[in-house]
Amino acid sequence: MAIDSVDYDVVVIGGGINGAGIARDAALRGLRVLLLEMNDFGSGTTSWSSRLIHGGLRYLEYAEIPLVFESLHERRRLRRVASHLVTRLRLNIPIYKDSKRSKFIIRLGMIAYDLLSIGKKIPPHKMLSRDELLSEEPGLRREGLLGGAQYYDAQVTFAERLVIENVIAARAAGAEVKNYCPVTGIEVRRGTVNGLQYVDLKSGSNFEVSARVIINASGPWVDSVLGIVNRKMPKFMGGTKGSHIVVGKFDGAPRSAFYVEAHEDGRPFFILPWNDQYLIGTTDIRFDGDPADVAPGKEEIDYLLSETNRVFPTANLSSADIHFAYAGVRPLPRHDQGPESAITRKHIIYKHKDDAFGLISIIGGKLTTYRNLAEQAVDSAVRLSGVTAAPCTTRSQYLPGGIGLDDAAEQLKSMPHLSAECVTRLIGIYGSRATELFESPGDSVVWMDSQKTVLAAEVAFVMREEMAVNLTDILHRRMMIGLSPDQGLSLADEIASIAAVEAGWSEVERNRQLLELRNYSAKFRV
Repeated sequence: MAIDSVDYDVVVIGGGINGAGIARDAALRGLRVLLLEMNDFGSGTTSWSSRLIHGGLRYLEYAEIPLVFESLHERRRLRRVASHLVTRLRLNIPIYKDSKRSKFIIRLGMIAYDLLSIGKKIPPHKMLSRDELLSEEPGLRREGLLGGAQYYDAQVTFAERLVIENVIAARAAGAEVKNYCPVTGIEVRRGTVNGLQYVDLKSGSNFEVSARVIINASGPWVDSVLGIVNRKMPKFMGGTKGSHIVVGKFDGAPRSAFYVEAHEDGRPFFILPWNDQYLIGTTDIRFDGDPADVAPGKEEIDYLLSETNRVFPTANLSSADIHFAYAGVRPLPRHDQGPESAITRKHIIYKHKDDAFGLISIIGGKLTTYRNLAEQAVDSAVRLSGVTAAPCTTRSQYLPGGIGLDDAAEQLKSMPHLSAECVTRLIGIYGSRATELFESPGDSVVWMDSQKTVLAAEVAFVMREEMAVNLTDILHRRMMIGLSPDQGLSLADEIASIAAVEAGWSEVERNRQLLELRNYSAKFRV
């Protein structure tokens, strides 16, 4: 085993949104940071969310006022520092005679939501009459409709890109960031963390490093990571499964997003315009298995189809209309009693002071509040380690693609060979960094698709600059065409050929990469 002589202030385990955010925050404060992810960055829970940056209107029902306040203010910050990724989203809540939540209750919730988001730059809510709502959304079920509420939240179309930008920022600030490096052991001596071991799957080499603080930010795998500590550790996790389906435009499809009360169980779910498709979800079911094996069940898929068809009666959606479906496990604290929806969505920063001083486990956390969680986690790490660190700067510091965004957009628009659709796509994925795809504004380009929106230059760029290792990384978590209706498979052969040249793959390896990609994509088809 190789012994790494570097003594890290902080080692972060888990390269999802929380781990990436923690690594960025810690590196920006001048700490020596190592980020380790067992697969690819953002390939776990972060990828399987509802892709919303929202205050959590539903949390008001459970009196989680501080969480809603935190979420709404973090939403405002993300809209500013990552405006290329986080965009405003208008939502409607239809109210029916048989709704569990009355018009009065929903209006009170809307007023509270507005009050808690003081300082926001988006319009306040509106209460709409039946006719006003139907004039905007004529496909909505009319029977028993009383009216509705209309309000604004935000959406991150590609949550994977939010992770990648945090990882890039962490690396730029001096952190070492490694994907495909699972941790194999954590060593505690005399009650204090000493270091850990990991294997680099790309090279097959094993490493051992020392660390003052280790932050376990592995999401639903928190207990699994605690299981490799060289002493008995407590268990915390009691996650729930959330499933989504993705369909194309359907008859009567809404023009904006809907937050709807399901008839079957009264649980709210979303119907969201997303990536030129519709994202429908989510469910909430207790899950005790391996998070890597989670998949949407037939009952969940039928539930989402049925409820959507009920709200938009001319849709007539069936499983044949589903482009793909996915599920993820929410990394929630164990809570064996009561409904799943009542389990708190607040994050817990647990310091193992009695059994492993210097080890911190992150339990829970929302995509929306990852930045604030990271700030609190690094504050805890600094106090535990006793090292000197600069103040947190992430409240106002732009993510890499958000720096100089307007100038970059104008530069791309001035290139005569780039269509408006191409510019929109590039900015929505890479932000201002999209200009790095061109050595000069007059560069000729090679298109990969008939719509002339996908550039061949992106393949080498994401491999060189964004740590994409394999074909699945490239399509699904960098170029984002893996989330298109055909999951990018129509371009896979051409992308594989370019990647093979860049990475030096043999023809055998190129074909193996294509097979792995197709097997990965097949997991999400129903």
